[in-house]
Amino acid sequence: MSNSQDQMRRSVNPQFVNLRWAHLAYVAMIVAAALLFLIVRNYGDGLTAPPRPPSIGATTASPAAPHALLHVLLTLAAVVIAGRVLGRVAAWMGQPPVIGEVLAGIALGPSLLGHVAPHATAWLLPGSVAPYLGVIAQLGIILYMFLVGLELSGDLLRKRAGAAVATSHAGIVAPFALGTLLSLFLYPRFSTSDVAFTTFALFMGVAMSITAFPVLARILTDRGMSRTELGVVALTCAAADDVTAWCLLALVVGVAQARIGGALLVAGLALAFIAVMFFMVRPLARHLVARVDAGPIGRDAIAAALVAMLLASLATEAIGIHSIFGAFLFGAVIPHGSRLALMLRDKLEDVATILLLPAFFALTGMRTEIGLISGTTDSMICVLIIVVATIGKFGGSLAAARLTGMGWRDAASLGVLMNTRGLMELIVLNIGLDLGVISPTLFTMMVLMALVTTIATTPALHLIRPDALTHAVPGFPSPSRAAS
Repeated sequence: MSNSQDQMRRSVNPQFVNLRWAHLAYVAMIVAAALLFLIVRNYGDGLTAPPRPPSIGATTASPAAPHALLHVLLTLAAVVIAGRVLGRVAAWMGQPPVIGEVLAGIALGPSLLGHVAPHATAWLLPGSVAPYLGVIAQLGIILYMFLVGLELSGDLLRKRAGAAVATSHAGIVAPFALGTLLSLFLYPRFSTSDVAFTTFALFMGVAMSITAFPVLARILTDRGMSRTELGVVALTCAAADDVTAWCLLALVVGVAQARIGGALLVAGLALAFIAVMFFMVRPLARHLVARVDAGPIGRDAIAAALVAMLLASLATEAIGIHSIFGAFLFGAVIPHGSRLALMLRDKLEDVATILLLPAFFALTGMRTEIGLISGTTDSMICVLIIVVATIGKFGGSLAAARLTGMGWRDAASLGVLMNTRGLMELIVLNIGLDLGVISPTLFTMMVLMALVTTIATTPALHLIRPDALTHAVPGFPSPSRAAS
């Protein structure tokens, strides 16, 4: 009886066999990636890296300058002005403004201004202001990740969870696997002996897997695609991608900061924190937000939300992972379409993206030294990183989209969109540099990879889909105006 029912089901639904094979392929992909990582780790544990030079690692605090506040204010003013100017140039060229803002930070650092006028860079960005810029940058990133969490729509994830999760995970597994393979080549050259190969390989895998959800939303909005079927799928995939990638990064940070048993404790506490946020804080937040939305929203409600965000950030920092994870998760548990969420975005977005994030761009610019990539060998390695990152992200997303029934044109468009990295990649890279997992040279190469893959998105999408506007999905709202 069951065989006849199975045959009837296949005859009624001709996609039954394809769907079953797609599920089998998804499971096989996860298993194959896990086995590949174990093989790479088994081989990579035998590799050795040179000892750490005293200069490698996070930017260290130097004695406070007599006029530190003057330099900090001047640096912020310079990077904000340069960022707005280059952001407009980027927008005029069809690129997201964040590209210009990142380039402004790099231009004011040792890569351009420091090369042309080293005395000007030493005066504008002295080493003594790095700790102060670092604090401002961390606050800006915390607020920014809180806003990214507010952008995530749980309803959007649930409605298209099946295809989106499979596609987004393929867009993570493929670059993750290629990143771990590439680490066999990079570890002896760009890491140090006090960094375990497992930590380095995990970080490279995660760094290759990032998709910039807010930048992707901005590109889709600018091209009028945010309400299209492809736009909805891309946003859903990017949201699922970000959640998964940030969880993986939390695990990597825990492994890097702890040792063996300590890493397991950090991972366990991180999972417990995520469970508390989604199964306890989220229902409570829905109840409280519904009450707040019923009347006028005052400053007390805004203050309470910000205090809760800071406490969530403090909790993840105390656990041993980065404070941005707490802010991101708290933003994600607040109802996406509530009046409180909309008001928080309206009040915080400009302050975070225009005033505070430039400190992060300036700090990134201080750490990015294009001159470290010297000679043909380093240049070819940089090109190799860009190619591997693109093949993994574009190829994995394209293959998964085809397996879920997308046409070649839509699948290729989705692969191009998922290859967008933007500011999210820079956040990950700065965490890796702070932890000492990657060297300044590899940091610079990865920053260039993030810029190239993000810049390539718009022209590649235009080649594939010169007619951006297609059929819109009824009732789907466009994402907010977050640009970074």
